Amino acid sequence: MNKIEDNKAWFLVLPVFAIVAFSAIVPLMTVVNYSVQDIFGPESRYFVGLEWFEMVVTDQNLREALVRQFIFSFTILAIEIPLGIAIALIMPTKGRMASVSLILIALPLLIPWNVVGTIWQVFGRTDIGLLGASLSSLGIDYNYTSNARDAWLTVVLMDVWHWTPLVALLCYSGLRSIPDAYYQAARIDRASRWAVFRHIQLPKLTNVLVIGVLLRFMDSFMIYAEPFVLTGGGPGSSTTFLSQTLVSRAIGQFDLGPAAAFSLVYFLIILLVSWVFYTTIMHMQKDQ
Repeated sequence: MNKIEDNKAWFLVLPVFAIVAFSAIVPLMTVVNYSVQDIFGPESRYFVGLEWFEMVVTDQNLREALVRQFIFSFTILAIEIPLGIAIALIMPTKGRMASVSLILIALPLLIPWNVVGTIWQVFGRTDIGLLGASLSSLGIDYNYTSNARDAWLTVVLMDVWHWTPLVALLCYSGLRSIPDAYYQAARIDRASRWAVFRHIQLPKLTNVLVIGVLLRFMDSFMIYAEPFVLTGGGPGSSTTFLSQTLVSRAIGQFDLGPAAAFSLVYFLIILLVSWVFYTTIMHMQKDQ
């Protein structure tokens, strides 16, 4: 006997669709509208087609910011993903220390982004900051305000400190979901610790790693508050990423048309790279 489908539950989802349409789709359509017009005022605008997109693609400053953004995003992924897995593996699994370690590891995630930049701004000072003063006492010439290399390394270190706990917590939850029967079989076979990680833990972490990689890539690609507060994008433009370039174009110069075109290109880049990450990881999982 065929069951009669009850679609009344879809009415419960309609408010969510309405909120998403209001908060995402409508602003997106507004950005698309601005990206093909030259706006001089509320009642003065002219259709320019793809002119702003051509300008974005050929803008040297935007290309340099894009290169810096990709280097930064792939750098922090290469550091935070392995480091998060390592932290999750050494975290206690039972008793009071497990709860304490979870609380301590999650503390950086509770700090607002602009406050993180302020913390590291003080932390890196050579007169009162723990990091800057320690390096200076060791005879290391460190100044993130005037040296591009120091500024870059400080921004990377700041992001690793702030967001590695997210990867660690995701991996920790994935490790706790592995049935104990797998470990019992590994002990019977006298498998080494590396063999257990390679053939049991890492394959079972694939799903959470997909989430971790996508979240960290998208977050890192949209980073704004932390480097803006810490270095202001300097020295020069060494730590000026795409988000800062976009804000400068939209608010500082008030070029709404080019800024709208740039934001759409920005969105498509994030969408494309995230799709590549997802499909690559899922294909790797199928091949195992």
